[in-house]
Amino acid sequence: MKIIVCVFWCCVWWSSPVYSLKKILVGVGEPNTPENKNVNDVKDKWFIQKLDHFNPTDGRTWKQRYQVNFKYYKANGPVFLMIGGEGEMSAKWMYSGAWIEYAKEMNALCLQLEHRYYGKSHPTEDMSTKNLVYLSSEQALADLAEFIVNIKNTYSIPNSAKWVAFGGSYPGSLAAWLRMKYPHLLHAAVSSSGPLLAKIDFKEYFEVVENALATYKPECVSQIKLANQMINDFLQSDEKLKIIEQKFKLCKPLDKYNKKDVSNLFETLAGNFADIVQYNKDNRFYLNSERSSITLETLCDIMVDNSITSSLDRYALVNNKLLSVNNLSCTEHTYSSVINSYSNTSWNSEAAAGGRQWTYQTCTEFGFYQTSSQNDHTFGNQFPVNFFIDMCTDIFGDLYGSELLSNAVNRTNMMYGELNIREGRVIYVHGSVDPWHALGITHTKVKDNVAIFIQGTAHCANMYPPASTDLPQLKKARTLIRAFLNEWLIENDNDDSSQTDNILIN
Repeated sequence: MKIIVCVFWCCVWWSSPVYSLKKILVGVGEPNTPENKNVNDVKDKWFIQKLDHFNPTDGRTWKQRYQVNFKYYKANGPVFLMIGGEGEMSAKWMYSGAWIEYAKEMNALCLQLEHRYYGKSHPTEDMSTKNLVYLSSEQALADLAEFIVNIKNTYSIPNSAKWVAFGGSYPGSLAAWLRMKYPHLLHAAVSSSGPLLAKIDFKEYFEVVENALATYKPECVSQIKLANQMINDFLQSDEKLKIIEQKFKLCKPLDKYNKKDVSNLFETLAGNFADIVQYNKDNRFYLNSERSSITLETLCDIMVDNSITSSLDRYALVNNKLLSVNNLSCTEHTYSSVINSYSNTSWNSEAAAGGRQWTYQTCTEFGFYQTSSQNDHTFGNQFPVNFFIDMCTDIFGDLYGSELLSNAVNRTNMMYGELNIREGRVIYVHGSVDPWHALGITHTKVKDNVAIFIQGTAHCANMYPPASTDLPQLKKARTLIRAFLNEWLIENDNDDSSQTDNILIN
């Protein structure tokens, strides 16, 4: 057997009271597992990393955090690398999740590398805009390559060992790009829910959300739409404005003449549904056990409950239920609260949990803005693409506007090939309920690649540990991933025996 290394990305910071941009973040949480006792056995380790991989005259370095698990490794086994993303990495993933089940069977050494600028991996003294120029997917991929090349000596990993990268969401993108950019270092990759097409106006996001809600109950969508129309009508009356403030428990009075505050309110209320749909029944760990029981069905059942007087009251009940679950007393709707929070450059700030850094990456690489540009939008038309682009300027300065973003997105797609990646031995996994599949590879014609599209599952569902409630098609997807990894790990690098597979699992 060969050696396998695992890389993982995790973000768990959405409980912040100032989080209007939460849907911009594409993330996986912690696995829901009884093996948490093993977390104490995982020790943080530090790798001396280059600050700028693309300037050979810059000799500055910093300490990047990683974790290792030898428990399942046997001589000549593979190395699994779990790629970190826009949040602090979690030690729970070193003993739990589907990749650990594969590691047990394949005798893999498991490694997890935290993404630069997230968690405790701080390359610079603060997050000032001038320092964030070293935060990019390109630098992160070079971090991974540098890590692979140099960590072999630390653990006496033979050069013959085959490395496999794992990642979910943005790290899912990184896993596919790592295989493409550094194929001599990485034998294979599992890219779960990875958006590979950079796009500024990601209007398709809410199309998927709407379809998921309508599939359960079409009336749910019509009631949401009616509630948003009522909010728009109420904004025309000062007296009715107070009703909105009371029903939705706004932290401050609503200024109907402040267009950005109004946009932020509509986007925040839409986010209540989008977040639940994106992570629907994914078997992640929640500090509040009540949150794990809230599904898109839960919210829709509220929206069609005729015992509640109006669609507006039902919409408010959804909002207030989620406030309670997240231990929040009120809805923060002001645009300035978001800007002020994300403008804090200190590593000790709330924004350092990931909000400022990921927003920077969306403004300089990806876009990914879930807008109200869709025709006849269920959640209204109050948060167009310019609302998000203005945030870039207001947080990072006048340079970070529409022109820079347009050029940046074009550059990202040029560098990574959009949805036309040609490198083989990559498994692309998406769920039909996950809105991010609209920017991912769900069908491939590339030989020796696999696209698995799972009907009825959400964001990164295949990464989490098995549960008794798992859909049969989700169970089958994990089995298929295991089978392809086993096949690829016994192949030579130049073996062309595998075929293209596009798998729709109903």
